[in-house]
Amino acid sequence: MTKILLIEDDVAFCKLLEKFLIKKSFEVTTAFSAAEAKSKIKSTEFDLIITDLRLPDYDGILLMTEIKATHPAIPVLLMTGYSDVSTAVKAIKNGAADYISKPFNPEEVLLVINNALHLDNKEPNKVASISKSTKQATKKTENKFVKGISKASQKLTEYIQLVSPTNMSVLIIGESGTGKEVIAKSIHENSSRKNTNFIAVDCGSIPKELAASEFFGHVKGSFTGAIQDKIGFFEAANGGTIFLDEIGNLSYENQIQLLRALQERKIKPVGSNKEIDVDIRIITATNEDLREAVKRGDFREDLYHRINEFSIHSPSLTERNEDLMLFSDFFLEKSNQELNKNVLGFSSEVMAIFQNYRWPGNLRELQNSIKRATLLTQGDFVEKAALPAEFFQNEEKITTDFSLSENEKETIMEALNKTNNNKTEAAKLLRINRKTLYNKLKLYNIN
Repeated sequence: MTKILLIEDDVAFCKLLEKFLIKKSFEVTTAFSAAEAKSKIKSTEFDLIITDLRLPDYDGILLMTEIKATHPAIPVLLMTGYSDVSTAVKAIKNGAADYISKPFNPEEVLLVINNALHLDNKEPNKVASISKSTKQATKKTENKFVKGISKASQKLTEYIQLVSPTNMSVLIIGESGTGKEVIAKSIHENSSRKNTNFIAVDCGSIPKELAASEFFGHVKGSFTGAIQDKIGFFEAANGGTIFLDEIGNLSYENQIQLLRALQERKIKPVGSNKEIDVDIRIITATNEDLREAVKRGDFREDLYHRINEFSIHSPSLTERNEDLMLFSDFFLEKSNQELNKNVLGFSSEVMAIFQNYRWPGNLRELQNSIKRATLLTQGDFVEKAALPAEFFQNEEKITTDFSLSENEKETIMEALNKTNNNKTEAAKLLRINRKTLYNKLKLYNIN
């Protein structure tokens, strides 16, 4: 059984968290001060230590540093209020495994704890959060799947784990910029084909006249410009996975050619009489409703059913509001690697702006914004001045009538009414995060 030392001076909160962890089959020892914690660390071996950032008799970061000096193998998690997240990020550079921001939900606690324990055991498929250490910062983060803590992200992770071991064709549906290729790559890497090729194809960038050559290859002299034999995407992906992004952009003729290849599991290069057997798994993606395209006659119904043995929704960033800082920290680490920078985190002002912004470009916009801000940042933390102008244009559009004041209950009810009870949108109007809104709803008994 995993042994956890919980260091928290708020007795009521400490006991509540202790009960929850015990219920989840952890063995928990509590300490209400740094001195008590040090004594228990000397006498007992722990698998994980969770400490509050602010203790009445000691500094949480200093305590963490001392623990890591004497027990470097034990992961340490910091618990912190939202205003201290930047401090926690800096602490992670000095050895903390991760942090949990208050207020938090039970699922988040379990996710971070399990992640910290996996990191300690050097398990490969760890959750990306923020930079864990200088050594780990050198690892490549390109196209890495980031597990989130929101309900939409948890459902996505569940579906990926469910479908990956099979050979089912998967259709990924979602807005532009939501990371559909990353999802496809994660399915491939969690399948029995993980040691074979993963070929990604942007169907929107292939002229219909060249699609057959691109997909199936051609032989020298088969058409003007074919100066040598060429291997197509399907043959290159043989034994592995082929990912067709924006499949709805294929012409009707190209759809017929694709359907034939999928049905027969054979391809014929352009200009060749020789058929080639192919064993591939197909994953496709679209940002449009293919069912409507089928009704309009723009997309073949038989091909739709062939590629849609299992569908996955790729959630927008609005649907993954709780994951925003998780993705932000991941993209910051990625930007640091690419730009050879060492920016530690985001100022509280920038985090508030991120929470209020609507992110029409989803994860792609978030990544690009953070990369630009990282380049412009000279200090340890990204400041407001490094953000693009569109953030502030959006900020000006948000009416100030919805800032929380003395009439909190009425203001919250008005915001819920204006957004048709959409709590995510209401939280944005109120300029608070969704967790805070739920706490306020419970406080005022608003259903």
